[in-house]
Amino acid sequence: MEYESNSWIWDGVYYYPHFFGGLMLTAALLGVSTSYFGGIGVFSLPHLWSDSGIFHKKKSEKKKRVRVYMDGCFDLMHFGHANALRQAKALGDELVVGVVSDEEIVANKGPPVLSMEERLALVSGLKWVDEVIANAPYAITEQFMNRLFTEHKIDYIIHGDDPCLLPDGTDAYALAKKVGRYKQIKRTEGVSSTDIVGRILSSMDDIKAHEYCNGKSLPVNPQKAIQSKSANISQFLPTSRRIVQFSNCKGPGPNARVVYIDGAFDLFHAGHVEILKKAKQLGDFLLVGVHTDQIVSEHRGNHHLIMNLHERCLSVLACRYVDEVIIGAPWEVTKDVITTFNISLVVRGTIAETNSLLIDETDPYAVPKSMGIFQLLESPKSITTTSVAQRIVANHDAYTKRNAKKAVSEQKYYKEKKFVSED
Repeated sequence: MEYESNSWIWDGVYYYPHFFGGLMLTAALLGVSTSYFGGIGVFSLPHLWSDSGIFHKKKSEKKKRVRVYMDGCFDLMHFGHANALRQAKALGDELVVGVVSDEEIVANKGPPVLSMEERLALVSGLKWVDEVIANAPYAITEQFMNRLFTEHKIDYIIHGDDPCLLPDGTDAYALAKKVGRYKQIKRTEGVSSTDIVGRILSSMDDIKAHEYCNGKSLPVNPQKAIQSKSANISQFLPTSRRIVQFSNCKGPGPNARVVYIDGAFDLFHAGHVEILKKAKQLGDFLLVGVHTDQIVSEHRGNHHLIMNLHERCLSVLACRYVDEVIIGAPWEVTKDVITTFNISLVVRGTIAETNSLLIDETDPYAVPKSMGIFQLLESPKSITTTSVAQRIVANHDAYTKRNAKKAVSEQKYYKEKKFVSED
């Protein structure tokens, strides 16, 4: 394009106004003299300027890409983790994420719920993550910090505005702050891994209370179970801005092959990531339907839902394989849904959680099956929301103790917190 070929001229006007003005004056005088003296040849000014290299200085300088680093346990991955990494990516061009080792988590926080493999799958599946470092240390030691700066070319180390203290009470990011290579982001309100563990534990008490009311003898105080459940209700306040921040903000192309998959996607885990990846490979655009709280409760029971609709939608939207989400998708995939979203293929994983008592229920995929656009996908992992919750229930005492310790620091944070701007 002509504009692009002459862009160096405008660079010259901006960066060297006085020099450029002198050249223009010279050009004007030479233009007059040539007309007066019968057309004496004049050298090409653009050629002179381009050879001088003055206006090519900016072109030759390649802007250095800013690399930022953020670490974490990322146990029970939730939309708060995703939002932290989204903010971190906004502070640079490339985001490198360190996933803390199992041993370091045990030493500093207590037993992790998810394995290293599962946590790596979750972090790698986020749309804002460029690289992942496995088995990162919990504390930023001088040796590891130098490795980040030299080997991984990190410019800044990022963490949230909530304090991260080592067992001895010292700041885990003190060294990064000391050398001026630390940046802070805003913690996401209303969710934490501690909060989610609390919801699961209270859900277990709710199940016991329900069984108690049905005549089964279990060592639980029903009133205490109700109080525990109310204390662990989600405090997240969803906003339209947050949804936009997580969204790709673009629809499918005119000839795109749209693949549709639906589900609860409660307590987003590695199994969800893998099935979404597999579904995306079957088309150009992956549309995910996330069922309402009511629909999930009807098919699983009230005590099985850990995260509410908006929390579940954000977790799904954060996945790099997902292009768009239907917030509150219907249980049945109707002809109208297929037509409205121009769906080419409807898929479902082989691992799904449903209430086995609903034997007379109609097939929600009857329409796409009759149209020949339904496909059953072999789920890459057997992990489910229930199986993750059962890990916590099986180690009830350990996680109760861990939560009690963490709850104290979180209460202190909320009591002393100050406003932090978030872009």
